[in-house]
Amino acid sequence: MRNRARGHDLLALRRLNTTVVLRALHRRSPRTLAELAAETGLSRPTVEAAVEELAGRGLVGEATEGPGERPPGRPARRFRFRTEAGQVLGVDIGLHKMVLLLADLGGTVLAHEHRSIDPELSGSARLELLRDGMEAFLDAHAPRGDEVLARCVGVPGMVDASGVITSVVIPEWSGVDLARLLPEDGHGTGRTVIENDVNLAVLAERWQGAATLVGDVVCVLTGHRVSCGLTIDGRLHRGRRGGAGELGMLPLLGMSGAQEALRWPDVRPTGESEVAALARAADAADPRALAAVADFADRIAPGIAAISLAVDPELIVLTGGATPVGRHLVPLLADRLRPMTLHVPRIALSPLGERGVAIGAVRKALDQVEVELLSDMAS
Repeated sequence: MRNRARGHDLLALRRLNTTVVLRALHRRSPRTLAELAAETGLSRPTVEAAVEELAGRGLVGEATEGPGERPPGRPARRFRFRTEAGQVLGVDIGLHKMVLLLADLGGTVLAHEHRSIDPELSGSARLELLRDGMEAFLDAHAPRGDEVLARCVGVPGMVDASGVITSVVIPEWSGVDLARLLPEDGHGTGRTVIENDVNLAVLAERWQGAATLVGDVVCVLTGHRVSCGLTIDGRLHRGRRGGAGELGMLPLLGMSGAQEALRWPDVRPTGESEVAALARAADAADPRALAAVADFADRIAPGIAAISLAVDPELIVLTGGATPVGRHLVPLLADRLRPMTLHVPRIALSPLGERGVAIGAVRKALDQVEVELLSDMAS
């Protein structure tokens, strides 16, 4: 009995050591065996055995040296996490558009697609479009479906811990566990995660956007609706039921109808959005356009002031549909916040464009892969 227990303990220890090495390589690659041993505190033979096991599973490979990298003498072997060992899918589906991104395990985008959506589309028809769009996109860009390890879909609405949606934008999806309606279609082994779109937007800003070095961030998703997401000490704050930051639900704050200020009645070129036309007119100092942007600032300022007073963020990031008018909006918003708050946080525009939510979906899918890989190694 003792030998059996000891064997079980040794197996568990080996799995733990392998997990530690995988985490170190996933965090930073390439590394030599000596570097891995120093970082993990494991012996070199233990590290070597873990690397061999991970290589056998296709998760780790030997790094090749680039031009000009070769030192004198025999170089130490270096190993890397194989970002090509799998892929993830990030999707943003809203009222007017669907954005799909396919990325490798290092976050590099391999394929991108944007589709316009009829805003009058029913919930069931929108679900069918989402399902068919994901399948067609993966058919075109991920022919080896088993390599898609996780998928994340950003939706306009609160998502609770069980994945159930509450949405005023797509009311037919309220009370629905959307992930259960997106069955496996031969593309991958990982499950689909559903998340609120503005929560994904703030994840994207901290990963690749305007908030990469900031812990306390409020991300304001603007456009056809206005809502907020936030991180505190670098961690996404979802709230008990996933509704943290949904200030657009409170009529007194005026955010729910703020997008009406961005209407632009003038004729615009084919393919140019209403907000882009408004931004072009504002850049040309059209007084009507400047007044529209000022009106929008007036409408969203009370809600942003409320969340600023609640969490005292270091940074506010404006993202979404209204960013084309951002250079006019930012100073106006700062002026409006000054008498409403104790301190006006720094305000920045997102550099991520229309991909912001989908990039956040990629980030969350990558986090899911990491959790599943490491838990699989430790089990």
